[in-house]
Amino acid sequence: MYFNATILFLIMGRKLNLDKPVQKGPGKKTKKQAEPVIKEIENELARDPSKKLTHKQKQRVVKRVHKTEEKKEKKAEKLKEKKAEKLKEKKAKAKKIVKKKVESDEEDEEDEEDDDDDSEVEDDDEEDVESMEEGDELDSEDDHGKKGFTDDNQEWLKPKQKKKTDLLEDDDEKAKDGFGSGDDDDDSDVMGDDFGDGGSDEDDDSDGADSDDDSDDGPDDGDKADDLLPIEKASKKLERKKKKEEASAEEELQTNIAETEKFALPSGQEVEKEKVLAPDLEILNQRIKDIVGVLNNFNDKREEGKDRQEYLVQLRQDLCSYYSYNDFLMARLMSLFPLNELLEFLEANEVPRPITIRTNTLKTRRRDLAQALIGRGVNLDPLGKWTKVGLVVFESQVPLGATPEYLAGHYILQGASSFCPVMALAPQEGEKILDMCSAPGAKTSYIAALMKNTGMIMANDANKDRCRAIVGNLHRLGVTNAVVCSNDGRKIPEMQKGFDRCLLDAPCSGTGVIAKDASVKTSKDSDDFHRCTTLQKELILAAIDAVDATSSTGGYIVYSTCSIMIEENEAVVNYALKKRNVKLVPTGLDFGAAGFTNFRQDRFHPTSNLCKRFYPHTQNMDGFFVAKLKKFSNKIPGEEKTEGGVDESTTDALNKPFGIGEFETNKGEDSGVGSSGEGETSVGRKKKRKRKANQSEGEQDSKKSKKGSVVSPPKKKKFAMKKNLKKNKDKKFTKT
Repeated sequence: MYFNATILFLIMGRKLNLDKPVQKGPGKKTKKQAEPVIKEIENELARDPSKKLTHKQKQRVVKRVHKTEEKKEKKAEKLKEKKAEKLKEKKAKAKKIVKKKVESDEEDEEDEEDDDDDSEVEDDDEEDVESMEEGDELDSEDDHGKKGFTDDNQEWLKPKQKKKTDLLEDDDEKAKDGFGSGDDDDDSDVMGDDFGDGGSDEDDDSDGADSDDDSDDGPDDGDKADDLLPIEKASKKLERKKKKEEASAEEELQTNIAETEKFALPSGQEVEKEKVLAPDLEILNQRIKDIVGVLNNFNDKREEGKDRQEYLVQLRQDLCSYYSYNDFLMARLMSLFPLNELLEFLEANEVPRPITIRTNTLKTRRRDLAQALIGRGVNLDPLGKWTKVGLVVFESQVPLGATPEYLAGHYILQGASSFCPVMALAPQEGEKILDMCSAPGAKTSYIAALMKNTGMIMANDANKDRCRAIVGNLHRLGVTNAVVCSNDGRKIPEMQKGFDRCLLDAPCSGTGVIAKDASVKTSKDSDDFHRCTTLQKELILAAIDAVDATSSTGGYIVYSTCSIMIEENEAVVNYALKKRNVKLVPTGLDFGAAGFTNFRQDRFHPTSNLCKRFYPHTQNMDGFFVAKLKKFSNKIPGEEKTEGGVDESTTDALNKPFGIGEFETNKGEDSGVGSSGEGETSVGRKKKRKRKANQSEGEQDSKKSKKGSVVSPPKKKKFAMKKNLKKNKDKKFTKT
């Protein structure tokens, strides 16, 4: 039993105590056992020296001794470090206080530089030193005597030291905390900075001259200065002086240049040389900045005998050669922007816009798409607070047009500015929408996503080749409520009307997307702008005619272009306001610049400020224009029909003298041109009326019969109507 108990204790890891009897009785296992008695080897040797230690036991004893010694050494080092840090902090605080008070009292103290005051200062110094050394155990009187606290040092003591000692008298407690609590070495270091071996005549003079330099130094410089030698301190002070002198000299030179010199325009010979030789971009850039500075303050900086127009001409030439624009487009941009903003716009066009993608909410959510693309090594962020589906891509390790998410239709590459027209359109579910110029289908798919594949979208584009891109994108993105067609947008009202909303992203000059297409800089002229504006006016009238004003939810037209020119934007909208029963309404976009209500000699409708303009240098997106119109009547101004089928305008004209010839004007009901009659001749209008009349009577048997009949039945009816109108007019004249 006793043997088993010993084995049990050895297995449990406790040393057997043979002096204690074995516990018996119930519950012995549940009781807590006493702590094991560990006998130290050294005590055993002391009790029984006859015992010998084994090799392992000796190694353990040596390790224990080393460990205890190392612990003691580490503790001592930590205590020393803490003391040193505390002393440094106290020294820095005391020095800051001394410096501040010395600087504030310098002017008052300089007048009191007498020999009597010097002797008093020395006595005060000795008293301060004695009071600071009361708590030290070591004898430091000899050390201080060596370092300059005896009467033999009266010759080189100066009033600067008096200032410091006076401050030390006022702040005895601070001085004792900072200097009296440490060792003798620390006290000698601190005093040495003020009065020690380093305090030669040259150093004192430099201290008095460079008090401002010392005040500029931060606390870190003060700590570093304690470790430097006096020669190093003096050299640093000299360097500071030189730097200040150089800075002041440069400032004086710049002010003198600004006051005396004025920018001079290049002479004729210099201009001819620049035309022949390749332009120096640095010289051009500097000259552009100089000319802009002169024009901003023309009265003070202009050259005598030079007109403002000469500076503008030279600036335009330099901008054209520096940024590679043609003269016509640069002149238009200079008239549109102020000079400083013009430079920002031109610089922004030299940098590509950030890549943006739009989440297809028909198939996924933006959060899930972002996580999937981040997993593929794409660095992206949300586009902004104004959109919930846009993402901006900063960097990608894979091509964005070939990822599995792209092929599955989870997103589409789309510019940030092209989000805005669809957001302004705000399509509702179940509506009938017309996208007049829809290629390549990004806006159409966004409309379908907002409508949740309900209703109907008619996606039209005049170019059949681009319609293939529309079909491909719509299939990939899962759009099922769209019909793709290729027709002239101006003829759509003749084909179908009654749309609830219409989006017209009209073809334009592309002056807002110069960063994408640099050919716009040199390829555009006045004829291109005239062609674009004519087409845009016809398209916007056709879009208005295609929309139903009586729609319960719609009746809206959104007009947008990727141009920043006024003749393509506000001028076109103003033309539509005159020709149709529409009005401008807010776009619902919280950002962007307001449209122009006047520009030079042009005056637009007061509500033109409801339009929105976007610029690359302000919003960091392509230049864009968005306007939202509300149609409030399906009637066309000046061409409303009476019940009898004759226009009211024509009847009024016939009631007036010499107004019969106005009867044959074009009514413009189904054409997209309007009452102005642009794009149609009088011969074409007569032919159209002939065809309609012949179709109604069913008399289109052959071409010969038409040629043979001198007066056709429709003409007889027309002549009869003219006779009746003449009779009515004669009756009115007779009554008068």
